[in-house]
Amino acid sequence: MIETDLTLPDGRTLHTYDTGVGHLTVFWHHGTPNIGAPPRPLFAAAERLGIRWMSYDRPGYGGSTPLPGRDMASAAEHVAAVADALDVDRFAVMGHSSGGPHALACGALLPDRVLAVVSVSGLAPFGAGGLDWFAGMSAGSEASLRAATRGRAAKEEHQATAEFDPESFVPADNAAFDGPWGWFADVVRPAIVGGPDGLVDDDLANVAPWGFDPAQVTVPVLLSHGERDRMVPASHSAWLARRCPSAELRLHPGDGHISALNHAEAALDWLGEQARG
Repeated sequence: MIETDLTLPDGRTLHTYDTGVGHLTVFWHHGTPNIGAPPRPLFAAAERLGIRWMSYDRPGYGGSTPLPGRDMASAAEHVAAVADALDVDRFAVMGHSSGGPHALACGALLPDRVLAVVSVSGLAPFGAGGLDWFAGMSAGSEASLRAATRGRAAKEEHQATAEFDPESFVPADNAAFDGPWGWFADVVRPAIVGGPDGLVDDDLANVAPWGFDPAQVTVPVLLSHGERDRMVPASHSAWLARRCPSAELRLHPGDGHISALNHAEAALDWLGEQARG
């Protein structure tokens, strides 16, 4: 893994990751709270498919400079900067959880560069018409996001005393943590060691306007979601599937927020098919 600090035109730093090898570049967009290291449980599949992973710590996480007030659309600018620095013209994008909307932002705003988009367990826009946005969330997930709707001070106050709600994960999620997706411990701990700023900025973005309409995404989109997800209910991906004109929806019975990633290798196969045209 090659890790580099990229200086942006405004002087901010993005800490980037690059596996350096592969004929298909896939940008990984991490969830909340994670750093941006690409998903190690998918490395074997990526090698089989000739995938080169690139990614970065979102502003406020790891080695990346905070950017208070950032929205989902900012991901397109960040990805373009990283791709330009590494001399990559075209690429696919893949995101998990709050990384899903960031991946969709790239599809919407970089249509000449993005080959295809995968969103796993991703959110729909807050206030999406016809969607009861909080319905089906665990009490802990709902409380955290409702705090964000009241602004930064309320979110910071909530975060200072919040404890994780174990009901956010279903049995299949816990089993996934006991397997390869125990990898999350390696990306969550360094994301929170420096404080909650990255998490706060993520959740504020989750309940703010995205800066683009999902209907703008015309490149191929795969939406993958566990039907029992209690952090981000599957109704979010179902809504996106109706809104994105080129979307395919795959729902996974029995799976939750993390165990939906057990189907991510199949999503990489799908990305490979889209890249081959």
